[in-house]
Amino acid sequence: MSVRLKPSSADGRLHQVFGAPVAELYETVANPDVSAALTRALELRSFLALAEEQVVRVRDRVHDAMAADRDMDELSAAELRMDAQWLEAALDARDGYCAALVDLLRTMPPPGQQPRPVRMAQPRVATTLPPAVATPTPRRAGAARARRT
Repeated sequence: MSVRLKPSSADGRLHQVFGAPVAELYETVANPDVSAALTRALELRSFLALAEEQVVRVRDRVHDAMAADRDMDELSAAELRMDAQWLEAALDARDGYCAALVDLLRTMPPPGQQPRPVRMAQPRVATTLPPAVATPTPRRAGAARARRT
């Protein structure tokens, strides 16, 4: 399944901020004039969707292993420890992606407002001196000095 089709906990917020469902936002990203904020937001959303899928997989595996109707002889402390480590890593990744996305949405320019390039005023510099002030170049300009012994 494409990451575009996987749900994420950020889909509602992205729809609210950018004014379109996530599927339409992914189509918009193909446009070369799309804002960098939208591109980054959708990249983070993709990573978030994968991390949340991992959390769900591990959670469901642990629930299946701990089901009341399961045979106790099938329980493995080593497998549960591994699942706990995997769950911790997946939750850490999810938390990181959520925080990065919230930070991006908080700091980006308002939708529809593209940042304008900054033009710096640069003074013009004359490249030649007037003839009266110009100094003649010495004859030996650039010549290596003779070595004294």
